[in-house]
Amino acid sequence: MKNVLKFMALAMVVVFVLAGCGKQPTEEMNAAKTSIDAFIADGAEKYDAAGAKGLNDAMQAAQDEIKVQDAKFFKDYKKAKELLVKAKADADKLKTELAAKKEEAKKNALAGQETAIAAVAEAKALLDKAPKGKGSQADIEAFKADLKGIEDSLAEVKTAVDSEDFNAAIEKANAIKDKATAISDQVKAAMEKVGAKK
Repeated sequence: MKNVLKFMALAMVVVFVLAGCGKQPTEEMNAAKTSIDAFIADGAEKYDAAGAKGLNDAMQAAQDEIKVQDAKFFKDYKKAKELLVKAKADADKLKTELAAKKEEAKKNALAGQETAIAAVAEAKALLDKAPKGKGSQADIEAFKADLKGIEDSLAEVKTAVDSEDFNAAIEKANAIKDKATAISDQVKAAMEKVGAKK
C-alpha cells in the first residue's frame, strides 16, 4: 500500500511538472511582440530592414514551435520560450542601435542634398557661359528648362529630409546630381568644341 501511495505521489509530481512545461509562453510572446513593435515603430523598416526581417523571422519560428507543441499530448514550450526571450533581447538591442543608423542616414541625406545643390549651381554657371551661336540657342533653352525642373525638384529632397525619409532624400539627391552633372558635361563638351573658357 505504501508503494502504491509513493507511486501515486510521484505520478502527481510528474503530472505537475509536465503541466508546468505545457503552458503556452504568453508572457514571453507579449513581451517580445511589444519590443519588436516598438523597434518597427521607430522606423526599423527604413533604417534596419535586415534587423526587422530577422525579428519577424524569429517570431515566426517561435509561433511555429508553439503550434508544434500545441499538437502534442505532452507539451514542452521551453524552446519557444527561449526563442521569444532571444527575440525580445535582440529587438531591444536593435532599437538602441537604430538611433545611430538613423543619424547616419540623416547625415548622408544632408550631404547628398548639398552635393545636389552644388551640382545644380555648377550646371547653371556653366550654362551661363555656354557658347551662343548658330543652332545652339535651342539647345541652351532646352538645358535651361531641364535645369529649372531639376532645381525645382530640390524641394522634394528637403521635404524628404524634413519628414525623416532619409533614404528617399538620398535617392532624390543622387538623381538630381546625376542630371545636373550630365548637363554640365554636355555644356563643357560644347565649350571645348568651340574653344571657350569654362
